Amino acid sequence: MNEIEKACIEKGLRMTGQRRTIARVIAEAADHPDVEELHRRAASRDSRISLATVYRTVRVFKDMGILESHAFSGRARYEMAPAQHHDHLIDLASGKVIEFRNEEIEKLQEVVAQQLGYRLVGHRLELYGRPLASAPRARRR
Repeated sequence: MNEIEKACIEKGLRMTGQRRTIARVIAEAADHPDVEELHRRAASRDSRISLATVYRTVRVFKDMGILESHAFSGRARYEMAPAQHHDHLIDLASGKVIEFRNEEIEKLQEVVAQQLGYRLVGHRLELYGRPLASAPRARRR
């Protein structure tokens, strides 16, 4: 049983066969797929899974806090809600999404919020770039 299935059960969600298949596809994703890609992957395992079922399931998982959505390049893309916060750098040349965490950025955001008279309760940082010819390859998802 994967982490998404466990989270669903802990939150009292009934796991149908199709939900279980969709949960497994998401849990196995090494990228941030959109709904159409999730459907393609799920339907390759169970041809009875419709696009509408994937949309409904993703919405349920998101509403329960099991999934997060990101609008990289205008399309909603999904990942399991992370145990630890991270940010994203999107490679505009390839579309790859690189996850990262930087403590200096985290601290700076707190400072900026305080300077503007706010207590930071959350944030989402997406950087968009093109690779430098000499840059080291980062971990991509």
